[in-house]
Amino acid sequence: MMHISFAVFADGANLSQEGKLNVLGVFDALQVGGFPSLHPRTHFVVRLKGSVEDKGPHTLTFNWVNPAGEVLWSSDGQLDVAPGPNPAFEMDLPIIAVIDLPLNLPGLYTMQVSLDGDPRADVRLFVGAAAPVVMQPSNAMLS
Repeated sequence: MMHISFAVFADGANLSQEGKLNVLGVFDALQVGGFPSLHPRTHFVVRLKGSVEDKGPHTLTFNWVNPAGEVLWSSDGQLDVAPGPNPAFEMDLPIIAVIDLPLNLPGLYTMQVSLDGDPRADVRLFVGAAAPVVMQPSNAMLS
């Protein structure tokens, strides 16, 4: 049965020419200047694992849920899984979604991941408001 090996938020991700998944800057918290806000070009990386029995079409769904339980963003896509070259080994199916995350409240957000309508992972992201920077007057003179 297909399962999620891991799912993370990251600053960047790609697949090498050799098919290796590269993930850079994994994070589970961020600070924003205020709300509402948008965290641009976030890489959401999901590593699916499957067997020869998982060949065929599958639907992968992402729901971005704010701390109040509102779904702010949702997307689903069709995966057409071909049988792997060696049925004795698990297939590795990396997914890299580059998304803009809408943020309308401070607190704990959740990316809900479902496969074929079944919930498979909840990836949490804590979002806080950065403290404002207060400039203190200085007695020093600049020239």
